[in-house]
Amino acid sequence: MTERVVVAMSGGVDSSVAALLLQRQGFDVIGVTMKLYSLDEANLPPSYQGCCTLDDVEDARMVCRSLGIPHYVLNVQQEFQEHVIDYFRREYSKGRTPHPCIACNDKIKFSFLMNRAAALQAAYVATGHYAKIEHTVDGWVLKKGVDTAKDQSYVLFGMGQEELARTLMPVGAYAKQAIRDMALDAGFINAEKPDSQDICFIPLGDYKAYLKQHITAVPGDVVHVDGTVLGEHQGIEYFTVGQRRGLGINSKEPLYVVQVDAETDRVVVGPEEALYRDRVWTSRVNYTSGSPPEGPTRVEVKIRYKASEAPAVLYPQEDGAMVCFDDPQRALTPGQAAVFYQGDVLMGGGIIEGDTANSENLWQGTPGGPAKEPIPG
Repeated sequence: MTERVVVAMSGGVDSSVAALLLQRQGFDVIGVTMKLYSLDEANLPPSYQGCCTLDDVEDARMVCRSLGIPHYVLNVQQEFQEHVIDYFRREYSKGRTPHPCIACNDKIKFSFLMNRAAALQAAYVATGHYAKIEHTVDGWVLKKGVDTAKDQSYVLFGMGQEELARTLMPVGAYAKQAIRDMALDAGFINAEKPDSQDICFIPLGDYKAYLKQHITAVPGDVVHVDGTVLGEHQGIEYFTVGQRRGLGINSKEPLYVVQVDAETDRVVVGPEEALYRDRVWTSRVNYTSGSPPEGPTRVEVKIRYKASEAPAVLYPQEDGAMVCFDDPQRALTPGQAAVFYQGDVLMGGGIIEGDTANSENLWQGTPGGPAKEPIPG
């Protein structure tokens, strides 16, 4: 019996070629485009490279028509609002810097869509992510995509064994140019369509203007790390750790945002050296294997989507994990993800917290852990 797969088709070239590859492999393919949010398309710039426009839906429909497969549009605006947009606003209002793509993958593509796929009697969900899923003697593993410049494994660290077993990512085995070449050979209308950029539900790319429309800002002080009040800001949601521009203060030396304190509505600034930390506490940690390593483990860690991996030791805990870096890292930003790798295998990841998160109980029950001491800063 031919196995059925639901392909999440955004209208872009990657998901279109994912459908093509799976059809060639003999799957019974169904294309599904998820309507995530509504856009006022009359106000979009000609250069808009997001998703969810009528043109995007039509591009996906035309690809499905050329492949001779069904195409459906699912309205998931309510779920996207709750799990992605509301989360985005809530995190910024707390002085944190969220990554909405991680929330979208976790709650929409590999939760809601997977449930819908089951209703369509599909064994799998497929996406156009540049990552690879493989089965080993120890279970399913998630690996980096072949094209290191396009690798998207970072935003997939929330996947577990059940999701990995039911997900296909066929484009992860190819370079981006090879994917475009396949689309051109197949005559796809979107073969040369630019990649989506920025935050999809903020079409003009100005997240600060977006936040001004949706969050009631509270003014507060801009404070130097030495305690000196340097000025006033108009809302903590407009600042992120590592930021230099737009601080609204005068200083003879370059100053950067070192901390955003939601409890006091303070933005703390300091010299660049104040941005560096040699360890970070992570919460909501997920391990793709389903369980944490038994003790301290050598890993490479990405602290941002486009960051290089940094060597570190991972100390798993019941309520999170501590990561101790070989070399201090710049601008560890609360709300972003720290993702753990061993070679090209993604072990898991967690959400970066503040310097003192859970500091009183970091090392209890951690054999071989570092000496208990205050976190730098």
